Amino acid sequence: MTASDNNFEQLKRYVRVRSEPEAKFVEFDFAIGYPDLFVELVLPHEAFVSFCSHNNVVFMDAEMAAAVDEDMVKWRFGDAGRRMPKTTN
Repeated sequence: MTASDNNFEQLKRYVRVRSEPEAKFVEFDFAIGYPDLFVELVLPHEAFVSFCSHNNVVFMDAEMAAAVDEDMVKWRFGDAGRRMPKTTN
């Protein structure tokens, strides 16, 4: 294993569950290293539990999820902290 492989293995893995607790499938966001750079995944509940255990994930709390949401707004509208683009009059 190279040093870069070792560094990758040490990166934190984040999960943010999007589905309801009683849903048949677990819909979730999965990120490695940067919570705001994620993929959306769907797994059956048992597979999700195994996935989280295998990846030693950190579950996002409300504060971290809010920060990710605000970052998404910035990229969507192109202006940090603003939900709507600036208008010119």
